[in-house]
Amino acid sequence: MAATGKEGSVFVTLSEKEDAEELAEQLQDQGYEPCVVHRDMLAGEDDAEDVDWVIEVDTGPHGGPATFDEPHLAMLAQDYGGFATAQ
Repeated sequence: MAATGKEGSVFVTLSEKEDAEELAEQLQDQGYEPCVVHRDMLAGEDDAEDVDWVIEVDTGPHGGPATFDEPHLAMLAQDYGGFATAQ
């Protein structure tokens, strides 16, 4: 399932499901929405163990697009060994 966010979204990609769920909860507590966690399996990926987990964030706590907060989200992702990319 590939990420399909709208313009202004940020995808925070982590390798561990538990880390993604924990960070998504933290982000929601900070006011980010919707913080949806899903698997991101690349086309042709055979090993379900090697999939990444993506937190899709559309809106920041300020009510604007999450892309305004991409540096902050990227820093949080790095704490979990992941990364963030803007849509």
